Amino acid sequence: MMHLRSYRRQGVKSALGFTLLELIIATAILLILSTMAVPLARLTIKREREKRLRADLWEMRDAIDRYKIDADRNAFQTKVDSQGYPPDLETLVKGVDVQGKKVRYLRRIQIDPMTGTTEWGLRSMQDDPDSDSWGGQSVFDVYSKSQDEALDGTKYKDW
Repeated sequence: MMHLRSYRRQGVKSALGFTLLELIIATAILLILSTMAVPLARLTIKREREKRLRADLWEMRDAIDRYKIDADRNAFQTKVDSQGYPPDLETLVKGVDVQGKKVRYLRRIQIDPMTGTTEWGLRSMQDDPDSDSWGGQSVFDVYSKSQDEALDGTKYKDW
């Protein structure tokens, strides 16, 4: 009888808790799952930043184009050497007077999601397309100053 009672107590004790082996296995499984989740999370974050960069570039390029269209319609005065493009991005934010109304083309200069700053690479019509320096005449195009590579293998500065 005594032997049967001690066996039952041991059975109750083992049913109440985990063995060391079970804890090690559970920890190993959690470790493997978490190491798989980290790269996936990084990939998702990078994909979202790329999506934001595309949207920001589109917004600024659209604002430049709308400014150019208004300048070509002679809605306001521009510099002779600007070819109708804005002198800088700040002009798109501050706006210009069109027949007594202030027309703004951008609400604000976006933060580049790749560099974390509002400093964008600028190109004018007079600049060499492969150059990283801006001549300062006008803003024909805008690009990211990030030297990093995108998920598709291209450089962000080439977008």
